[in-house]
Amino acid sequence: LADLKKDLGEYVKTQLPKTTKLVRNEKREGLIRGRMIGASHATGKVLVFLDSHCEVNEMWLQPLLTPIREDHRTVVCPVIDIISADTLTYSSSPVVRGGFNWGLHFKWDLVPLSELEGPEGATAPIKSPTMAGGLFAMDREYFNELGQYDSGMDIWGGENLEISFRIWMCGGRLLIIPCSRVGHIFRKRRPYGSPGGQDTMAHNSLRLAHVWMDEYKEQYFALRPELRMRNYGNITDRVELRKRLNCKSFKWYLDNIYPEMQISGPNAKAPQPVFINRAQKRPKIIQRGRLYHLQTNKCLVAQGHPSQKGGLVVVRECDYNDQNQVWIYNEDHELILNNLLCLDVSETRSSDPPRLMKCHGSGGSQQWTFGKNNRLYQVSVGQCMKVVDPLSHKGYVTMAICDGSLPQQWHFES
Repeated sequence: LADLKKDLGEYVKTQLPKTTKLVRNEKREGLIRGRMIGASHATGKVLVFLDSHCEVNEMWLQPLLTPIREDHRTVVCPVIDIISADTLTYSSSPVVRGGFNWGLHFKWDLVPLSELEGPEGATAPIKSPTMAGGLFAMDREYFNELGQYDSGMDIWGGENLEISFRIWMCGGRLLIIPCSRVGHIFRKRRPYGSPGGQDTMAHNSLRLAHVWMDEYKEQYFALRPELRMRNYGNITDRVELRKRLNCKSFKWYLDNIYPEMQISGPNAKAPQPVFINRAQKRPKIIQRGRLYHLQTNKCLVAQGHPSQKGGLVVVRECDYNDQNQVWIYNEDHELILNNLLCLDVSETRSSDPPRLMKCHGSGGSQQWTFGKNNRLYQVSVGQCMKVVDPLSHKGYVTMAICDGSLPQQWHFES
């Protein structure tokens, strides 16, 4: 790209402060190693990492620096506001915190009430189990002491969860600062590929699972069994780093930092005893009716037959005589179409649209909540359901960052 060569160099030289450095790599290093190279050239006390597609708001930096000055082992993130990828319109984001699912994808979670009930109220820093990764600040010496990034990771993906687990498990803390806001373009797709088409997200996730997740890596392999035998490179130095820093177990992290995380399989919490000859209790039905999309005046239905497992859902004209348009919402937060299949999202392929799948009763990918601004929030991926193109007759729906926009507004019509 020509404008990133001579033009950029000239702009930095003439338009930015003299302390600004432009560091060029001799070959493509990717985001992870690129940040490590940038940090190695920095001389300030605090490192601030920002994606290129960001716009800072007023007085954004001072609130980030204060907690670091109070405790150098504190890592801080701003509230990430939303810049439209289509129009560059800047809009405020709700205050949420970072989480993840067992597919090792980052997601946004609602902030527990206990985090909001302190004397500082809505301005108080929020403990966040994970960071989104593109925007954060930390003490430069602490970044080096904590092991920077895993240089064995490639290009992009998973590095944000790895550093989040490391911060909490090795004696630091990770906070979101509501008084600092930075806008970010949430792109509809990643505009660059990986070398040779390699799945860098899987490679990087395997490294973090084997170094940091202890026995809980089995939760990941339950979703991605095809990765169990895949090569992930040498992790000896990262395992030694964990020992040297005297880091806690992943069980400690789940118990103390992210107790909301649901666990299945051998590590699951013991279920309540079931009495012999007693039928399994069916979840209580809270509502029965149609999922009505306010902007299009259409209803959410199966694209094909409602009994077709794996079938997509779309919005179509409401037919109040058609039982195939009737949804059940129960106390387990499941949405069940025509009493047959549950509305489900993929925990391993975050770009996949919602589908109808057999109800598994384990929450996660089938757990939905109705929030403010009529949003329909999916707990496992931390996103809201929206109509892709309200003017299209196809009626496709997808998951997206919650922004309260009209395409994301739904009403359960009893």
